[in-house]
Amino acid sequence: MRYSRVKIEAITYELAPNVVTSAALEERLAALYKKIGIPFGQLEAMTGIRERRYWNPDQTMADGAARAGRKALEESNLPVEDIGLLIFGAVCRDNLEPATACAVADGLGLSAHTEVYDVSNACLGVLNGMVQIANAIELGHIRAGMVVSCESARQIVYETIEKLLANPDMELLKTSLATLTGGSGAVAVLLTDASLSPDGHKLLGGVARSACEHHKLCRWGPERGLLGSTPQVIETHAIEVLENGVALGVRTYHDFVTELGWAEHGSDKIICHQVGATNRGSILKALEIPPERDFMTFEYLGNIGTVSLPITAAIADERGFLERGDRVGFLGIGSGLNCLMLGVDW
Repeated sequence: MRYSRVKIEAITYELAPNVVTSAALEERLAALYKKIGIPFGQLEAMTGIRERRYWNPDQTMADGAARAGRKALEESNLPVEDIGLLIFGAVCRDNLEPATACAVADGLGLSAHTEVYDVSNACLGVLNGMVQIANAIELGHIRAGMVVSCESARQIVYETIEKLLANPDMELLKTSLATLTGGSGAVAVLLTDASLSPDGHKLLGGVARSACEHHKLCRWGPERGLLGSTPQVIETHAIEVLENGVALGVRTYHDFVTELGWAEHGSDKIICHQVGATNRGSILKALEIPPERDFMTFEYLGNIGTVSLPITAAIADERGFLERGDRVGFLGIGSGLNCLMLGVDW
């Protein structure tokens, strides 16, 4: 996919207020650690995550997303009437129906002419939303659109801890480790027609690839499906996800740099989905990308699902890591397995 008239006008975010350290989670797991003989400090050592953030218990996903969206509108000074499409792209939603995007649109005061819906695709929801908005802009259907997301890890992490304490088993801990990395936060990405954003970052295009034979490696939801009455289950076969995810990432990146004409030099900078230290090291090594070209936030934000990549891009921009003229690769991968990589002329 290639774009000629799409700009990223703003990427804004909202941090969850409660900082929760890996050490604090391990204190809750003390009985498990003692039972199976694990020393304290292993969670941070294995993941590289020192802390993450959680929302207050009464936080709605729509409110968090709307707060991030208001920041994007304020930063751009774009009239709400110009927003032709709003997409909510998180894994977490407030209801099965209506779309959480409806509550966000109401909170932002968007026009009745704005098309509004949710997109769900594991950790790729925001990137998928960006593609759908970019397509609509490129076709001339809209002049501007916004994709928002808000994720919350508090409930599933604490439920997982209770399950581990009730079933002190090493195999269960292995498939639960990825859950314990989860963090919370919200983000908004505002895209516009180039005529509305002379100083925006040009979205050049990208590539999507899949390896859906691995769709059973990571699962979150009721054990019998969305309409079942059984408790939530979340399990990740981390080693298999890493191995197959890296293989898919390598194939996708090769096609990505070829599609954008970057095959000779690759990306100047990259922003990856934030999982943890092992995943970061493995993908950078496989892609032969020096660590100094990558920016990471998982150390203090954890894995915020769909929010992770765009919030990392926003923070990287704030801290001067991303510079004008950089060829920036947004490298996303999610359960399924699905991979989506987008190129930006920063």
